[in-house]
Amino acid sequence: MTEMTERNRTQSPEGEIESPVQTRKAVKRGGGDAATRGRTTIADGVVEKIAGMAARDVVGVHAMGSGLSRTFGAVRDRVPGGSKAVTRGVKVEVGEVQTALDLEIVVEYGVAIADVAEAVRENVIAAVERMTGLEVVEVNIAVSDVKLPDEEEEEPESRLQ
Repeated sequence: MTEMTERNRTQSPEGEIESPVQTRKAVKRGGGDAATRGRTTIADGVVEKIAGMAARDVVGVHAMGSGLSRTFGAVRDRVPGGSKAVTRGVKVEVGEVQTALDLEIVVEYGVAIADVAEAVRENVIAAVERMTGLEVVEVNIAVSDVKLPDEEEEEPESRLQ
């Protein structure tokens, strides 16, 4: 052993080598649980993004938002630096412990709309409550359109040639 190691250790009366470093016990200061020492606020946009992603994950959901919002979104998506609007078709109200959501969806032709709406509602509630800890009091779903198999996607005309 090195000289430094020998100096840092001491021998107990029983002949065992002990280290002078002792572990400290965690001392709780200030009294109470850490969760009670401040508050967390969650912005509406955070809940909108979570809900938008959760709704899009459901089979049978073709798109989110009304025809007009999808058209403007398609234009925005084509702009360099623009990103897909995950929050398109999602409106929320966020309180301190509860939230309410309104979703506007477009479903695929042939799916049972009631089943898709139920699956969207369940998926959105589970995702929002798990990720935010907020209680979801309601999820209102408006089906604004049905995507037919032979319909073309709404693409704005390009001004560039």
